[in-house]
Amino acid sequence: MGLRQAVEELRLVDQHVHSVLPGPVPGPDFERFLTESGLPGPPGTSRFDSQLGFALRRWCGPVLGLGPSAPAADYLSRRNSMTGTGPSATLLSAAHCSQLLVDTGFAAPGSASLAELGELSGAKVAEVVRLESVAEQLVSSAPDGGPRYHGSAAYDCSAGYDHSAAGFAAAFRELLWQRSANAAGLKSIVAYRHGLDFAPSRPSAAEVTAAAGEWLRTVEATGHARLTDPVLLREVLWAGVERGLPLQLHTGFGDPDLDLRRADPLLARDFLANCGAPVVLLHCYPFHRQAAFLAHAYPNVYLDLGLALNYAGARAAAVLAEALEIAPFGQVLYSSDAYGLPELVYLGARLWREAAVMVLGGFVEAGQWTEPDAIRIAGQIGAANAARLYGLPLS
Repeated sequence: MGLRQAVEELRLVDQHVHSVLPGPVPGPDFERFLTESGLPGPPGTSRFDSQLGFALRRWCGPVLGLGPSAPAADYLSRRNSMTGTGPSATLLSAAHCSQLLVDTGFAAPGSASLAELGELSGAKVAEVVRLESVAEQLVSSAPDGGPRYHGSAAYDCSAGYDHSAAGFAAAFRELLWQRSANAAGLKSIVAYRHGLDFAPSRPSAAEVTAAAGEWLRTVEATGHARLTDPVLLREVLWAGVERGLPLQLHTGFGDPDLDLRRADPLLARDFLANCGAPVVLLHCYPFHRQAAFLAHAYPNVYLDLGLALNYAGARAAAVLAEALEIAPFGQVLYSSDAYGLPELVYLGARLWREAAVMVLGGFVEAGQWTEPDAIRIAGQIGAANAARLYGLPLS
């Protein structure tokens, strides 16, 4: 079996993905999923005119019965004329994944449930629990729909948690263990909510109590629970470490809610070096070489190019090649980080396969690698490394 055939037949483990919309998506809404910006483009322009848009037309069109690179209008007409969940089922199954690990902390309204996602894709589905979402759930969801906390006073609810500021850490820990009982892993978006330049040590109990009291008073006053306090972000992060599941950490490229200057994974070096937990650095671009160094230096650190490959499009192979310059091959994982559109699940898989054949095949053609080694490493990155890390069966 040659490299191309082996990569095509490989059932990928998409170790970081969001749910998708199962049915038709109108053109303007569709284009909003082709950018990380929350703002409209300049008048007279289209989000299809990007590496991501071109790659989508090139690769997704043929899956839905069009020629490669059909015009965007033709593509949208074709996919939205398909009945029911036809587009999603076709594209998701074409991604040829054995496992989808789904971050449930962020989903477009109307997205498929985990069970529906499994049915549409033909893959096994497991949850990745977002730490910050659990904390926000703790303070904002009570049986009567009101806040669970009132200042620093205890609030008695049926869950049986201690809802005082002093009890926040223990209550969060209890809820996290409950929410993650069947999860494959955890995720933190501390890069979004503060930056990766956080103090690496776990805060003291007194610091957590003071910060929790301030946050809870804010929640009570505003009705909004968005966790941004650096002390509490550190506490929930260290609770995630204590939980013992693989921890995914957003780094690098993302939407404008992120300060990219503070999303370089090197900023979290001291935490990564000392936390003792397996940590997967997600996306990484344009810091993928920095992430590769961290994986090289620390055996608990993994990297995953995620959405970078979709957005790089025709340049995906260049990004993959740079990440593989010094990263240990056993610490590199695959994901699509697809959100909203099933096209992005398929496209992530397609671009990774093309990039893997181009990069690893290039090493073989240059006489630097043997083809059996290239096949073996493709299988590790595409599936086996994630299966080992998360304890998943390979199929």
